[in-house]
Amino acid sequence: MVLSNTGDGIAEVPLALVSNSYLDELTASLRARPIPWEGYQRATLITQAELNYIKAVDKKTGEDLSRVVDKEGDVYGELLINLLQKLVRVDTIQSILILIDDLLLDHEERAAYFLDLGKNDPTLPYAPLLKCLRSEDDFVPLKASKILTTLLCASHKPSTEAAQELFRWTTAQLQSKNPAVVDLAVQVLESVFRQRDVRPVYWNTPQAVDALARILKIDSPTPQMQYQVIYCFWILTFNTEIAQELNRKYDVIPQLVEIAKSAIKEKVIRVIVSTLRNLVEKAPEANLAAMAAVKLLPFCENLSTRKWSDAEILEDVNYLKAELEENFHTLTTFEVYQAELLSSRLTWSPPHLSDLFWTKNWKELKKENYALLKVLARLLSTSSDPVVLSVAASDIGQYVKRDPSSKKFLQEIGVKQRIMELMSHPDQEVRYNSVNSSWSLIGGKV
Repeated sequence: MVLSNTGDGIAEVPLALVSNSYLDELTASLRARPIPWEGYQRATLITQAELNYIKAVDKKTGEDLSRVVDKEGDVYGELLINLLQKLVRVDTIQSILILIDDLLLDHEERAAYFLDLGKNDPTLPYAPLLKCLRSEDDFVPLKASKILTTLLCASHKPSTEAAQELFRWTTAQLQSKNPAVVDLAVQVLESVFRQRDVRPVYWNTPQAVDALARILKIDSPTPQMQYQVIYCFWILTFNTEIAQELNRKYDVIPQLVEIAKSAIKEKVIRVIVSTLRNLVEKAPEANLAAMAAVKLLPFCENLSTRKWSDAEILEDVNYLKAELEENFHTLTTFEVYQAELLSSRLTWSPPHLSDLFWTKNWKELKKENYALLKVLARLLSTSSDPVVLSVAASDIGQYVKRDPSSKKFLQEIGVKQRIMELMSHPDQEVRYNSVNSSWSLIGGKV
C-alpha cells in the first residue's frame, strides 16, 4: 500500500472519520431534550454572557450553527470546555458534548478553537473530556471519545498523556459485549494512529495490543471488522520497534495468513499483504522465518496469479515473493522450525522427521532454561489439534533420544504423564507417536 511519506520516512496516514450508527442513534434521541440554561444562570452557575452565547447556538446545526460560531470561534471553544468543567448534571454534559461534536463535524479546522486553550493551560482542552471517559453514562464516554479523536488528529503535536488515557479507555471498550461499542473503539484507534507520536504510546499501554489482537483470534469478526483491526496493525507496523516485536509477542503472522487464505473481500487481502510487507521492510530478521514457517511463499505465488482490481495488491505480493525467495536460502532450518514452534501451528514439515536435523539442533531446545522444550510441553497440554499433538509428541521423542538426562525435567513439568494419557487418544496418529515417544521417555528403544 503506497502512501506519500513524510520527511522521516513514515507514511502519512489519511484521516479516518469516526462514524458509528449506534452513537448517531443515541445522539438523535438526546438532541431535542431541553436543558434549563436559564435556571443555571439564576443559580449563578453560568453568567448572563455565557447564557447569551449558549442560547445563540442551542439546538442549531449545519449552516445555522456555522453562521454563529465562525464569528467567535475562540469564545465558543473556551465557553464549551469551561461548561464541561463546572457543570455536572449528566443531561447537561450530554448536551454540551453534542454541541461540541456538531461544531467539529466536517470542520476539522475548528479544532483550533479548543486546542488553542492549551497555550494558557496545558491541561486543556483534554482534561474535561478525559473526565467524561470515566462517566458511568452510556452516551457521555462514547461522544467524548469521538471528540478527543478529532482533537488529537487535528493537533500538530498531540498530547501523549491524553492519548494514553484514551487508549486505556479503548482497551476496555474492545472487550465490550456490544459490537457497536467495539466498532467505535476500533474506529478511534484507526483515526488516532494517523499521528506517528501516539503509536508507541499505544504499543506500551498495558493489554492494549492484546485486546486488539483478541478480536481477530477469538471473536470471529465480520470482514469489515477484520479489515479495521488489521488496518490498525498496518499503521502500527510503520514503527520499526513495533514491527520487530509484534509477531514475537502476539503471533500475528500465522493469523494474518490464515485470514487472507479464507478472505472474500479484496480489501481484507490488500491490508494483510500491506501489513506483511511492512513487517519485512521494517524488521526482516524478526519476521521472515515466521513467514517461511507458515508457507507464505507458495501462498504469495498463488496470489500473484489472481486478477486484482487494485494494482497495489500485486505490487505488494511481488515484493513479498522476491524477499522470501531471496532470503529463503539464508534462513537456517532451525530458524524456520523455531518460528513454526512459536506459532503453535505444528505440521509435518521436514525438520520434524529428519534425524540429521535433530542430531544437529537438539541442543537449541535446552537454551534459556529449556524455553523451546517448554513450548512443546505447553502444546501437548493445551492443543486439541491431532496434528499438533502428533508432531509435538514425536519431537519430544526425538529430543529425549539425544538428551536422556532431560527425562527427570520432562517428568517434573508433566510431559511424561501427558504422553501416557495421549497413548489412549482417539486419533490413531496421536496414539502412534505418543507410544514411540513413551519408549524414549522410559528408556526403551523404538
